[in-house]
Amino acid sequence: MSTYRAFEVTGTRKFQLVERELQEPPLGHVRLRVEACGVCHSDVVAVEGMRPDPSSPAVPGHEAVGVIDAVGPGVTTWRVGERVGVGFLGGHCGVCDFCRHGDFVNCTDQPQTGSDVDGGYAESMIARASGLVRIPEGIGSIDAAPLLCAGLTVFSALRQIDHVPGALVAVQGIGGLGHLGVQYANKLGFRVAAIARGTEKAELAKQLGADLYIDSSAEDVGARLRELGGAAAVVATAASGASMSPLVAGLAPRGRMVVVGAALDPIQVQTTDLIFGTRTVAGSLTGSSIDNEDSLRFAKDRDVRPMTEVMPLAQAPQAYERMMSGEARFRIVLNMAV
Repeated sequence: MSTYRAFEVTGTRKFQLVERELQEPPLGHVRLRVEACGVCHSDVVAVEGMRPDPSSPAVPGHEAVGVIDAVGPGVTTWRVGERVGVGFLGGHCGVCDFCRHGDFVNCTDQPQTGSDVDGGYAESMIARASGLVRIPEGIGSIDAAPLLCAGLTVFSALRQIDHVPGALVAVQGIGGLGHLGVQYANKLGFRVAAIARGTEKAELAKQLGADLYIDSSAEDVGARLRELGGAAAVVATAASGASMSPLVAGLAPRGRMVVVGAALDPIQVQTTDLIFGTRTVAGSLTGSSIDNEDSLRFAKDRDVRPMTEVMPLAQAPQAYERMMSGEARFRIVLNMAV
């Protein structure tokens, strides 16, 4: 085949299904035949016109899994036929100051897949070799796709916790990120408190591995966590600064709230909650490509799996709308084979 289908977006939510000519990968890149791509909230950067030039067509999607079908010049560690993934961070440069210090996540010359460079709402894509992630045998492409961003995000947040297994860890929000966060926290050996509004997700949270459930609409979450001895950590996944604000008071001394849910409103924190108890509020941005491989291996070995709804590439606009509505349970994945 010399062409492939892709969904381009311009402006705000202006999707167009187009036929493109296949391109050879440039220096340091490979080309993938995409098998699956997750639909993630961070796709708003491309779809909602948040790029510097929204009039320029972009292909969204940064939870892409596929098979390498062409290798560009200078690529020596990847070969045609390997099944790989590409996450939100599209590959570090290796030469900026942050890379030279080994801080690849904060590389200053790293494209964001699906906005800076074309992503996985397509049958083919080109990716920087340093951003590639090996997909282990035993995880299908549909399951692997959401783990490349949502899974890695919560896994990386949990790795920041400097406490022994058995410590109380709270996961706020049982959605696309939180339903994976509960599973990872449980499999890492923590005592898990799941936090969400209402009671409808209580049984699901327990099925995912939560030891207890806190209804944030019915009780003071900070006070409840203190009654339990205080949380060693809280992973805040719900995209609401207002809902995160009460959680800091529920941290144990030297506890840490790790924020992974991107909200438009601010988190409000009492300075005394930080000072007395030396508590910390920190952000966490996915992880590097090798971190992603760690996350996938752990998910495979400990049976961490996303709950997915599968839709064909032709329904990408509808998949995006369903994701944005909050009705998906819990990750939508585009399957290029249907």
